[in-house]
Amino acid sequence: MKLKAIALASAAALTTTGAQSQEVIEMTSSFGQNLPILGTAAVDFVSKINSISEDVEFEHFDPGELVPTLEALDAVSNGSVDASYATAGYWQGKITAASLFAAVPFGPEAGEFLGWMLYDDGAELFQRMYDENGYNVHVLPCGIIAPETSGWFKNEINGLEDLEGLNMRFFGLGAEVMQRLGVSTSLLAAGDIFPALERGAIDATEFSMPRIDARLGFHQIAKYNYFPGWHQPATMFELLINKDRWDDLDERAQEQIEVACLANITTNFAEGEATNFAAMVENSEQNGVTIKQWSPEILATFEETWNEVAAELAAEDEFFAEVWADLQEYRAGYKTWGNSIYLPRPRN
Repeated sequence: MKLKAIALASAAALTTTGAQSQEVIEMTSSFGQNLPILGTAAVDFVSKINSISEDVEFEHFDPGELVPTLEALDAVSNGSVDASYATAGYWQGKITAASLFAAVPFGPEAGEFLGWMLYDDGAELFQRMYDENGYNVHVLPCGIIAPETSGWFKNEINGLEDLEGLNMRFFGLGAEVMQRLGVSTSLLAAGDIFPALERGAIDATEFSMPRIDARLGFHQIAKYNYFPGWHQPATMFELLINKDRWDDLDERAQEQIEVACLANITTNFAEGEATNFAAMVENSEQNGVTIKQWSPEILATFEETWNEVAAELAAEDEFFAEVWADLQEYRAGYKTWGNSIYLPRPRN
């Protein structure tokens, strides 16, 4: 009995020592875990890394529990928060090129975007962006979704003149386009959008995919939902880790985090592809939503305006110009493959 007690005590000591040596990383998410696809991606990442690693353990926190969504980059950089799950487009007000690593108007869809990020120059440029702007972070691509809807409007948009004077929540580089067309845009976090719509502070909004938008209740106020998501043909999500914390991890732990992020990209994309059509059907058949397609003329104006915006940003910001040129070169090469291999999608 005495030997058994010693053995049990030794096992307990080993367990305690192992637990103490495990790195605990507190991670703030930009998306509440109640949000499907966006919020579940951060939760799923934590589940993945914690299931495969005995070296690190991530703890998930919803927006505002540690820091507000738009303060996460600074918080991770200065070490007040260990890590953040977000999208780089939230930092566009701080870094001109940030949205090129999040969502590019009329830009690459998910497969093409991942090709540039993982097998071309995207990941290297992504890290350089933070380094050269003085942010003490390590960045990993950690999620991606297919196109979003391009807006919920209280009134039907029959022409560009109907956009003029609207107040609209809008994300990323697409906001620059809308502003050129007479829309006053603001970037609101998910939980702030419905109250702003309800009290009339904004007239319209875009946020994400139909299933996600349904959870936020936009259909209760804005009955016209427009497609396609020209401003976000794909949206990339990032894991930011404080650089000092990252460098302190051993190589095995770093690789485990990278593997968990790559797995998360797969499940994040698949969840969006599998679950959005049901939300569209529910919106049109039960919620009184009219699903609309932008006319070819309006889409052409959006694209022309975007090309003007991109040219001006490249002229103003050297790093934006470098990233934009690199992405354009990659896309020009990709067309040889992309324009040849895929069947045209039926419109009926």
